[in-house]
Amino acid sequence: MASLLQPDRVAYLVRGEKKIRAPISQLYFCRYCSELRSLECVSHEVDSHYCPSCLENMPSAEAKLKKNRCANCFDCPCCMHTLSTRATNIPAPLPDDPTKTAMKKAYYLACGFCRWTSRDVGMADKSVASGGWQEPENPHAQRINKLIEYYQQLAHREKLERDRKKLARRRQCMPLAFSEKYGLGMRLQRQRSGAPISSLAGLSLKEGEDQKEISIEPAQPLDEVEPLPEDCYTRPINLPEVTTLRQRLLQPDFQPAGASQLHPRHKHLLMKRSLRCRKCEHNLSKPEFNPTSIKFKIQLVAVSYIPEVRIMSIPNLRYTKESQVLLTLTNPVENITHVTLTACEEDDPDDINSTAKVIVPSKELVLAGKDAAAEYDELAEPQDFQDDPDVVAFRKSNKIGFFIKVIPQKEEDVDVTVSFKIRHDFRNLAAPIRPSEEGPETAAEAIWLTHHVELRLGPLAP
Repeated sequence: MASLLQPDRVAYLVRGEKKIRAPISQLYFCRYCSELRSLECVSHEVDSHYCPSCLENMPSAEAKLKKNRCANCFDCPCCMHTLSTRATNIPAPLPDDPTKTAMKKAYYLACGFCRWTSRDVGMADKSVASGGWQEPENPHAQRINKLIEYYQQLAHREKLERDRKKLARRRQCMPLAFSEKYGLGMRLQRQRSGAPISSLAGLSLKEGEDQKEISIEPAQPLDEVEPLPEDCYTRPINLPEVTTLRQRLLQPDFQPAGASQLHPRHKHLLMKRSLRCRKCEHNLSKPEFNPTSIKFKIQLVAVSYIPEVRIMSIPNLRYTKESQVLLTLTNPVENITHVTLTACEEDDPDDINSTAKVIVPSKELVLAGKDAAAEYDELAEPQDFQDDPDVVAFRKSNKIGFFIKVIPQKEEDVDVTVSFKIRHDFRNLAAPIRPSEEGPETAAEAIWLTHHVELRLGPLAP
């Protein structure tokens, strides 16, 4: 099936800020705008940060202070798998009698995949199981912190300058008598809550105190470069002792050249994010706050609302020869859905990838509603929809198989691609139900949606 094994062979067109063609399994459906949405045309909002290993949850401010890393979990510097804490017994001298020894618990880090341990790089064992592991110090930490402070101050100044210019333009556009009469001068200056007027005027960076000027010195060029060792080109290379490019880039502050310099790195935090439609600002996806939960409070994925087209069988496709392709159409909603297929017109701006003509069924296709109880019931009685056997190959629950005819038009060594429009009715259950004048509340009114679908059927037969 295309959506499970090869999802890129069936693509739906998303008309957002830019046109994107993606599988329906990667799209969302906004019930309020009644349009498809992709990850490129939604707003991403961070809900929480958590560690994927220990599942510790923390707010965004705390995660920023910890540089988006967990304090207790580590990644293997060789294979990037999670390190585990191992316990062992080591002899230790007694404090009363140094000549005698006793077995003492000691803990070290080990990787269960590549067998790397913290002892390989000379890290001392710890007497406690968690925390306090030795970390190398970055020799350029002071320089990096100073650069960060400098650019933070520079960004703050640029923001104040933009606010000052925006305030000046508004003052020029608004008459003085009008602004003084209605007291809009002070309101324009306080564009954001708690913003000091002197800051917007560009008088100082902080009200009531002098901001310390931070200056950085540019890096000085080196007059002489350290020469390479004499045996640089003749010394044999021992690959297990040399780090790979990926291992070096994962530690950009040190970039170790030898395996003996690799140190465990704190595990990166993951985040739970919400997706919001940019047009109507409604949530399309909102996960549970608890990191141990895999459920969603809101999850408007397109496969739960839009009929899904899949490729079931493809015959041998030949140039200018008519072939019959078997597709399936699945109804994801509980009510009966009526679907109409139409071929794209010649001047259709969406039809830019087609390499073949397509003949779709002219009759309306009726899909039964999804019934979770009868989905896997082989003995369920089929509903009588009076299907045309030349169009509908089979019908099972909320799925039908139907035929389309394809005539390839290009002989080049490219995949045969066809496009058509799928039009179906949709009942928006999220919209408020208004009572009619004649009687009690009625069902939601059906609206008709149209989607552009592209099928990549593969190359021509030899």
